[in-house]
Amino acid sequence: MDRHIINQNTPLLDALARLNALSGEVMTLLAVNDDGKMTGTLTDGDVRRNLLKGVSLESPVSAAMFRDFCWLESGNVDIVRLRSIRERGIRLIPLLDNRRRIVRILDTDVTRTVLPVSAVLMAGGKGERLRPLTLDRPKPLLKVGGKPIIDYNIEALAAVGIDDVTVTTNYLADMIHEHFSTPVAGITVKCVREPAPLGTIGSLGLVPHRKDRVTLLMNSDLLTTVSFEDMYLKHLSENADITIAAIPYNISVPYAILKTEGTEVKEMEEKPTYSYYANAGIYMINNSMLEGLDGTERMDAPDFIESALANGRKVVYFPINGTWIDIGNPSDFRHACELMRHHHDLSI
Repeated sequence: MDRHIINQNTPLLDALARLNALSGEVMTLLAVNDDGKMTGTLTDGDVRRNLLKGVSLESPVSAAMFRDFCWLESGNVDIVRLRSIRERGIRLIPLLDNRRRIVRILDTDVTRTVLPVSAVLMAGGKGERLRPLTLDRPKPLLKVGGKPIIDYNIEALAAVGIDDVTVTTNYLADMIHEHFSTPVAGITVKCVREPAPLGTIGSLGLVPHRKDRVTLLMNSDLLTTVSFEDMYLKHLSENADITIAAIPYNISVPYAILKTEGTEVKEMEEKPTYSYYANAGIYMINNSMLEGLDGTERMDAPDFIESALANGRKVVYFPINGTWIDIGNPSDFRHACELMRHHHDLSI
């Protein structure tokens, strides 16, 4: 971070040397005063324009810096504004404290956003349909494209600024705990072992939650390009309690279907196709919904969602537009390996 920070009193000639040293990176400097307060930004274009106006190279950075810069409040990032700044092509975004001192510099090519979300990845299943591959290795650690399946999801979370990540384990748990003994994608992943299989939702009772935040819950053995940012913004805009990621699912009937009243045929539809949305195994849940979970009882997502609906909670869906592979059987595994042979990076 310090490579991009410069005192506003530094001569422009020295600033040009600093900019030149950033070649291959974002060639922007963030100017601060002697108290550490950010006061502007400086690019080589800013220097060039001001030299043409008669500013000398001995002048301080403050004589040429851009003062109407974009910034965001650290700890309370406005995700919509961040997206707007990013879409304007601004790559470095400073996150400032209440005294306008730099807390973090966000490079949106590396971390697109900073979602105020905790994530829980479920990795406790036995992967029985993938045997013998899973006899001595848990399914999330099977390698696709030379990388464990679960690591693609950790990297996707890191790319949207989610660094509070917990993996719940059961089957061959020690191997997963060992895998995450070192950070992945810069994230120190916490592992929690289930005392017994707790289902899709039950293991959330083992993880502490901030009441005012949202938890992203997902299967750890998915390969997907779902936009977590779009899903989060949908969750907020709908004022939802639960948002379910969904995939289109079409059913084609190979027969003519009769539409009837009693025994009378009113219409006949030849080989119709019906379109539905299917549960993709990714959820955003308001943490206030999780207070009744204590980590001792099994709870699966359908029961949890049906209970929420029965209690008048708002449940919405978010359609996935892109890749979604649930690696549940050998055919899915082969398909995922073939996909990643040609696309070495999932752009989330």
